[in-house]
Amino acid sequence: MEEGRQKDLQFLEEIIDKGLKQKLLQTIASRDNIFEDQKALSDLRKNLETLEKNGVNSLRTTVNLGSEVYMQAEVPDTRHVFMDVGLGFYVEFTRQEALDYIPQREERVQKHLEEVTGVIAQIKGRIKLAHHQIQQILNLPDENPSSYRQQHAFQY
Repeated sequence: MEEGRQKDLQFLEEIIDKGLKQKLLQTIASRDNIFEDQKALSDLRKNLETLEKNGVNSLRTTVNLGSEVYMQAEVPDTRHVFMDVGLGFYVEFTRQEALDYIPQREERVQKHLEEVTGVIAQIKGRIKLAHHQIQQILNLPDENPSSYRQQHAFQY
């Protein structure tokens, strides 16, 4: 294989391996975190609805401290809850205020999920394009490869 084509192949492989695949893995991890946020909001809504429905104003529970270490905890007043509203800020809500706020938060999380899913699709498309260009380079006849590179320059 001619040196020019070999350089083109190496360049495309680097773009795929060092750029696109890494970005894809990071974006998928971000999407997984968003799924966890969705589940946490859903669980919170269900728990608040249960407390409200049953008129529970105090409870005893088990809390995960991390690394699967648990402890017993007593919540003397469940009529007020603190919710993470983003950027490390917590706001005290009544149960009903929290139940009213959760759908707004779920909507924002859903929009963020859709954005990240779109980015994942774009990255996968770029990877397919790079693979297609590699395939074209491998199937080219030997004559005039420099004009091919000029006509089909990869846009990253």
